[in-house]
Amino acid sequence: MKGNMALIKGLGDFFALDIGTNAVRVVQLSSSGSGNWTLQHYGYAPVDERVTSSNSAEAMRRLGEVIMTAVGQSGIKEKNVVIGLPSSKTFTTVVDVPVMGEAELKSTIKYQIDQYIPMAINETKVDWALLGQSLHDPKQQEVLLASTSNSYAEERLEFIEGLGFNVIAAEPDPIAMVRSLLPTDIHDARLIIDVGERATDLAITFGDSPRLVRNIPTGLGSLIKAAVQNLNVQEDQARQFILKFGLAPDRLEGQVYRSIESTLDNFAAELVKSIKFFQTRYPNTPVGGILLSGFAAIVPQFGEYITAKTGVPSTIANPWQKVRVAQADQQQLGSIASEFATVIGLAERKSLK
Repeated sequence: MKGNMALIKGLGDFFALDIGTNAVRVVQLSSSGSGNWTLQHYGYAPVDERVTSSNSAEAMRRLGEVIMTAVGQSGIKEKNVVIGLPSSKTFTTVVDVPVMGEAELKSTIKYQIDQYIPMAINETKVDWALLGQSLHDPKQQEVLLASTSNSYAEERLEFIEGLGFNVIAAEPDPIAMVRSLLPTDIHDARLIIDVGERATDLAITFGDSPRLVRNIPTGLGSLIKAAVQNLNVQEDQARQFILKFGLAPDRLEGQVYRSIESTLDNFAAELVKSIKFFQTRYPNTPVGGILLSGFAAIVPQFGEYITAKTGVPSTIANPWQKVRVAQADQQQLGSIASEFATVIGLAERKSLK
């Protein structure tokens, strides 16, 4: 495999690439000290979902063109890139290991890795980061493990390098999103949800690290599908209804809300289950708030609904909170600004010269 694709380590100058379900996003930031950044370049190119969900040669060629379009309009000249790995292709978990030195920890993880991940170890690319002392047992320490299949990692790497870039790192999307969405100086646990087109990335954080990472196979598309079936409308109309009226029970006589209610209830039940699981593992660390990103930040009344179902207050997260953005860029970003959580998180990885 060409190049060593670190999933978590530090790097020099680079830009970030996020290949989403229906858009490609690129961002290059420069550090302005103490956890603050300045936006240098960004690019955004819509892509047909049929292209991103296919592995055919034609789809890959088309996707390559879309990536080059996004990079081209961004003005990025950098060849080094950090890429996001979709949750559906990665497995991320937090495990407890006894407190020990780094060298010992390395070999322990190497020999015990197959206990922690659901894939065959010789077919898997694994990386890990030490999170620090375990929150429920002082004799243990917590380690974040991220893994992806070798075949997927190599395929992605070859594809991106074939476009003329140099992949210096890859990181699971939910780890990246935590970096951009979590405000600094939060002292309790937070549930972050980034609702995409097809699925939702979920992380519960404590300190500045994810302690529970999950992917829920419900996204905006699931709500649209339910509305199409129950309201007997076309897909684009259902999308407009949901993005315009959202979960407001009083708009259009509450029809939109009722048509998607059971899909929403299942989604909320998954959030409640995740919070319960976290609370069982960390009984002294209450989840103090929910941060909404992606479509969760755009669909009207989504936060109110989630708060009512979970009993935890929710606020809209801002992926740009640590980034200085020129006025002109702010205006141009406009309605797509909330889609940048993953790519900004990737771009905010520490550059180690």
